[in-house]
Amino acid sequence: MSDFLPTAGWPALRLRAEMLRRVRRFFDARGFLEVETPILSADVVIDRHLDPLVTEFVPLAGAASGRRPLYLQTSPEFAMKRLLAAGGEAIYQVAHAFRQGEVGRLHNPEFTIIEWYRCQDDLTAGMQLLSDLSETLLERGPADRLTYADAFQQAAGIDPHRDSIDVLRGALAMRGIVPPASLEAEDRDGWLDLLLVELVEPALGRPRPMILYDYPPSQAALAQVRAGDPPVAERFELYAEGIELANGYHELLDANVLRARNRENNALRERDGKSALPEASRLLQAMDYGLPPSTGVALGFDRCVMLAAGARDIREVLPFPIDRA
Repeated sequence: MSDFLPTAGWPALRLRAEMLRRVRRFFDARGFLEVETPILSADVVIDRHLDPLVTEFVPLAGAASGRRPLYLQTSPEFAMKRLLAAGGEAIYQVAHAFRQGEVGRLHNPEFTIIEWYRCQDDLTAGMQLLSDLSETLLERGPADRLTYADAFQQAAGIDPHRDSIDVLRGALAMRGIVPPASLEAEDRDGWLDLLLVELVEPALGRPRPMILYDYPPSQAALAQVRAGDPPVAERFELYAEGIELANGYHELLDANVLRARNRENNALRERDGKSALPEASRLLQAMDYGLPPSTGVALGFDRCVMLAAGARDIREVLPFPIDRA
């Protein structure tokens, strides 16, 4: 039996360690403070498509009362924003995050995430900092930038903000792409996501990394929506070689807007046959108290190591993926 051995070789593990050193040097040089927040929490991000791992906390061994669910964090976002509300100005974290059911060439249920926030940064400053870190880690030059609308226009000849679902379906049918049976006919974001995966993403980040930005408001997550014609979510993502590496927001500040998004996402989860997640959180308390303007980004570190190492599978840069954990 050899499944006690790591799936990553020593050259990949040494590169991984060197890239972690680069991350810390990058943020330290810019005055960021490294922080640590709980991996296990009563609070959790509510997303239609992200499923956390849940456990039960028992205050005393064998106790019949006081039991409550706790969630392994899908990202350290909630706790880090609480630090911003408490006076943090520029903070970053190297953390493990967890997502249920994510296994594959680019996924492991437990993964390393680099997450950072800096007060007073707007969308442009947030994208610039992400580009600078990408250049430091991947050494492929500064990231190009492309709006979500322009990316869809170039790849599929459609306007993702205004075209009807029939037009979206037609663009896929024209190219012989068969949608999954689970995709609902009126799920506009689902059709956009399928187009993104099949037609847009493969060309992104070649030869240089690419930052995609200005998403539809329905995909804002925890980003602000900027008024305009059309309005857009101030969200941005980094791609290299067609692989998504990072997701960033010009952060939402209005707690009531987040409450409404939480209710909507839970309704969608229940429609999908999933359990609802707790809508009350200490993040909402922090936002009611006053969250300073900021931009934040979460970067998948394992995927960055993959690209730097020329690996094809995330297992090549993890010592012990889920089947050997």
